[in-house]
Amino acid sequence: MKLTKRSDSVKQESNQLGVSRRAFMRNSTLAAGGIAAGACVFAPSMIKKAQAETVAADADVEIKRTICSHCSVGCGIYAEVQNGVWTGQEPAFDHPFNAGGHCAKGAALREHGHGERRLKYPMKLEDGKWKKLSWDEAIEEIGNKALDIRKESGPDSVYWLGSAKHSNEQAYMFRKMASLWGTNNVDHQARICHSTTVAGVANTWGYGAMTNSFNDMHNCKSILFIGSNPAEAHPVAMQHILIAKEKNNCKIVVADPRRTRTAAKSDHYVSLRPGTDVAFIWGLLWHVFANKWEDKEFIRQRVFGMDEIREEVKKWNPQEVERVTGVNEQDVYHTAKLLSENRPGCVVWCMGGTQHTTGNNNTRAYCVLELALGNIGRSGGGANIFRGHDNVQGATDLGVLSHTLPGYYGLAEGSWKHWAKVWDLDFEWIKERFDANEYRGKKPMNNMGIPVSRWIDGVLENKDNIEQNDNIRAMFYWGHAVNSQTRGVEMRKAMKKLDMMVIVDPYPTHAAVMNDRTDGVYLLPATTQFETYGSVTASNRSLQWRDKVIDPLFESKPDHEIMYLLSKKLGFSEQLFKNIKVENNEPSIEDITREFNRGMWTIGYTGQSPERLKSHQQNWHIFHKTTLVGEGGVANGETYGLPWPCWGTPEMKHPGTHILYDTSKPVAQGGGNFRARFGVEFEGTNLLAEDSYPVGCDLEDGFPEFTDKLMKQLGWWDELTAEEKAAAEGKNWKTDLSGGIQRVAVKHGCMPFGNAKARAVVWTFPDRVPLHREPLYTPRRDLVADYPTWDDSESIYRLPTMYKSIQDQDKSGEYPIVLTSGRLVEYEGGGEETRSNPWLAELQREMFVEVNPKDANDIGFKDGDMVWVEGAEKGRIKVKAMVTRRVKPGLAFIPFHFGGKFQGEDLRSKYPEGSDPYVIGEAANTATTYGYDPVTQMQETKVTLCNISKA
Repeated sequence: MKLTKRSDSVKQESNQLGVSRRAFMRNSTLAAGGIAAGACVFAPSMIKKAQAETVAADADVEIKRTICSHCSVGCGIYAEVQNGVWTGQEPAFDHPFNAGGHCAKGAALREHGHGERRLKYPMKLEDGKWKKLSWDEAIEEIGNKALDIRKESGPDSVYWLGSAKHSNEQAYMFRKMASLWGTNNVDHQARICHSTTVAGVANTWGYGAMTNSFNDMHNCKSILFIGSNPAEAHPVAMQHILIAKEKNNCKIVVADPRRTRTAAKSDHYVSLRPGTDVAFIWGLLWHVFANKWEDKEFIRQRVFGMDEIREEVKKWNPQEVERVTGVNEQDVYHTAKLLSENRPGCVVWCMGGTQHTTGNNNTRAYCVLELALGNIGRSGGGANIFRGHDNVQGATDLGVLSHTLPGYYGLAEGSWKHWAKVWDLDFEWIKERFDANEYRGKKPMNNMGIPVSRWIDGVLENKDNIEQNDNIRAMFYWGHAVNSQTRGVEMRKAMKKLDMMVIVDPYPTHAAVMNDRTDGVYLLPATTQFETYGSVTASNRSLQWRDKVIDPLFESKPDHEIMYLLSKKLGFSEQLFKNIKVENNEPSIEDITREFNRGMWTIGYTGQSPERLKSHQQNWHIFHKTTLVGEGGVANGETYGLPWPCWGTPEMKHPGTHILYDTSKPVAQGGGNFRARFGVEFEGTNLLAEDSYPVGCDLEDGFPEFTDKLMKQLGWWDELTAEEKAAAEGKNWKTDLSGGIQRVAVKHGCMPFGNAKARAVVWTFPDRVPLHREPLYTPRRDLVADYPTWDDSESIYRLPTMYKSIQDQDKSGEYPIVLTSGRLVEYEGGGEETRSNPWLAELQREMFVEVNPKDANDIGFKDGDMVWVEGAEKGRIKVKAMVTRRVKPGLAFIPFHFGGKFQGEDLRSKYPEGSDPYVIGEAANTATTYGYDPVTQMQETKVTLCNISKA
């Protein structure tokens, strides 16, 4: 047999992987045998003999290791590159997360590396026509306009909308760039997917992230999915869930208004009314408490405020739960019994739980359920929060948010001074970059910026009502799909009013065509993540390193290079890249990683050096597929991807933390406890843990967070080196840049952030105990008096926000159908990238609405008819009807991945030539309505009202 000539790198891969699937099929008779057997079952025309692709004998094939750029499961991929061209791909069979699995999007990934619908060079809209620009021209024009706006209206009038698709390094530089421009008007996709998770969960037990992992779900004995549909949204995660079902006879419960594909795999399905999650969870706890199924010792040791929860739960007897949620007593009791009798169990939620005006109440209620059952800090338990973009977790951690700096450091002066020291910049210089005036007594530098969910109002609202000098006048949409945001009709008005729109993306996006403008729009072609390299954080908090697969296509540039060019024009590139090497206009990724390692002590993003991450990447095969622990080799005992917190400096060799708050392990081996984030007592009651601590902890009880003073009080100060003492004096565990405080605390078996109880109540939130409140647009007018929304507010995230004034308007007569939205397996996010992929476009060609047969018959249309769906604020979309019993009467479902049409208007001709997606459709959020969570300004997409009529 003639062997293909391969490069040394491929020979090395072959030694690690053994024989690849493709080589196995090519070299065996099994392929032919399988075809012969198949011919007995299928018609001859359906089956053809498989011919494995052969590579020319003189080909030099390189294998690159990369990570899927779609959802946050973090699947590993082997990309085959020949003469600089990405010629093939294989799912990585040795990767700890996907173990050779792929979903449709992952299998079609290679197309993103040479997609013909991509932007090919910078462009601008001039007199209604797209005009080609050079990079120099584009940067010059955009920079001049931004500087003019800054001079006239201040730095807050330019909005920096970042991306869940940036690498960690790019995300970090994006937040730093906005900071040195002088604004907190910076945000990204997480605001409208899991901001209510981060706020609700972090304020319950310390960190707002997934507590366990997809792999650890193999150990679950029960799983509650609420507002989550992984069979479509996270397909490879579903394989881990099915392993639990096979291995442990895991009981799967799905609570969702719509009977999803995940529900088809459940042991018990509960159809609850949209927007009633808190009522449903309290209904479960009513049975848990009534039958004494709660974990009393866990609550005693590790939970504060459960007595207040009990008082609220008493109100939610079976009759009231059914009146509000639509779920009968038998179904609620059966769910509570399944979860209680099959422990450990986890709860999984996604945007079905978060995208509500009551989103933070929902996420806190889910956490309280897990605390009551004693499921947190245990293998097989946890709050497993599935993220929707490949780096939405990392971009959030790195601070692409309007209310925090990298690492969730706040906006107080102390936080700014910490990062000024990391950046080696004068704090006063940074301060002078911001508007120094006060608005309602707040200075913009220390005031939360306008979130992405509300940029529309930042443009349209009377500027006297906004806590900044002027309205937003320019928007950078830097890797963001605007069709994933609500209120599409008002969005078009806001786009029209802007002085300038800058879209930085591999594709033009829906923003380029829905804006109804004739000028002032710029398109800058960014590369995909396959044309650069760096780290990305999966949903389970593991950091993974990506290889650069191919060089940038056409005239596209990596995002961090564009940041350098733009900041150079804007006059602060020297400060932005002060400690980062720049060659040929491209900043060093490794230098950026090391810089955020220097500063992100709060969440333990300090131990994952580029070298450690690259070592894990090159050794996927050594990590156990359930525990994620390295079995021998260069990463023996380490958890794959060094999931944060990875305490101390890289030299400490902390293994990373697989399961948060796990007291069964020493801290030095990834163990921990709940964070002492909320003080040591409240209203005279102890907030610290009682008789609970990690194995090997020298402090066998609760304790506060570590500071230099506590170190001295304990007699541990002299264990610091002289250099560490100098750096740690007057500091705490999250501001000591030497890492000495963390090193000594971990040495003594202590969590640097203290040891406290989780809190079931949050006294700093609008609802101290999570309450059910009716949606702003509710068809149940009989419940509004009992469960009203909040009063309107004049100031949340710089803007006035309406609640009661909307809910008081009864729209249920004109708009009788509840409208909700969700994902499809074929597409992702706003869909511009996936709908431009011919392999995926073939699978799903039309936007549609799911309607129950009863509603279709009453209205007068049938399956396949075109219909108008009009939202309660008059936004309308023309889509195809799918008549199905997946939705109940009175409920309609629409997917949110479409764009390229607007209220019946086909916008295909407005794309730059050759860049229109293969599939276009109405954007779901043209029909969605106003509504925002009061803590985070999360948008309401999962429950509003509409009417439907035949087109």
